[in-house]
Amino acid sequence: MSSTRPCIGDGAAFSQIASGEKVLRYGIELEANRAEEARLLVNDLIQGNCFDVQCPVESLSLINLNPPYDFELSEQRSQRMERLFLDHVYRWLKPGGVLALAIPGQRLCEASSILSVHFRDIRVYRLTEPESTRYGQVVLFGVRRTRHERERLQDAEITRVRRWYELLVRDSDGIQPLPSVPDHQYAVPTGEPVCLVYRGLPLDQIEDLLVRSSAYRQAAPILFAQEKESAGRPLTPLHGGHVGLLCTAGMLNGVFGEGEARHIANWQSIKTVDRTEEEEDGATVIREKERFSNELTLVFSSGMTAILR
Repeated sequence: MSSTRPCIGDGAAFSQIASGEKVLRYGIELEANRAEEARLLVNDLIQGNCFDVQCPVESLSLINLNPPYDFELSEQRSQRMERLFLDHVYRWLKPGGVLALAIPGQRLCEASSILSVHFRDIRVYRLTEPESTRYGQVVLFGVRRTRHERERLQDAEITRVRRWYELLVRDSDGIQPLPSVPDHQYAVPTGEPVCLVYRGLPLDQIEDLLVRSSAYRQAAPILFAQEKESAGRPLTPLHGGHVGLLCTAGMLNGVFGEGEARHIANWQSIKTVDRTEEEEDGATVIREKERFSNELTLVFSSGMTAILR
């Protein structure tokens, strides 16, 4: 069996999913440190952007995909990364091959145009680990249809399946949790070794060479100016707005207090998404609005930590 995982991370989860001596494991990871960890657990690993990787179509037996949960930024329009990753890699899966897709449950509709046409025997489970609950993660299992199966597929069936995904998004709490004991078994087809080819830039090599360039030396004093230290007591008490500006500027980071109250404080901006649902002409319209807020992390000398939002 040949299997791959784009965005493999450190490889720990994928090594459990695709375990076994007769499994050929391939991975793709952009971040250098995680890529080095994952390299020890797979047969072949490419460090780089998944969209710059080429793989022979219909060559893999299993794909485990956990893409970034974000929007693509482009001049024309911005699409969800979950759909873009799925659209890029599903063709690598051979007919009868198995897809394991982990995404936020509310993003099932974005992927439904691909899933409803190219995959059958779909099962969706809700993930219950604390970190998974935070993002509303679900895992979807499916088998890629053959060309003959796709040609026989009726438009009414595609519409029915896409409607089913919409209902799942509306009632995500009603999705069955992933059971500890499997309630269904997928037969993964056999596979041969494949060759993944990276057509992108050698990011690590460019990063190492960049600091030696004359352009970098000229720009460094402007881009990486020395941080100025501010000290002293303000003439008047600070208002809430003043404190907020100091926090977001990173000027209230540091070590404070004495004795048991001594602690390290670090402020950072975090992105949150407000989600609303409205009824328009008999249809439910879901709107999302992104905003940024502040988060304070405190680490006390006793070892106690706190995160304030």
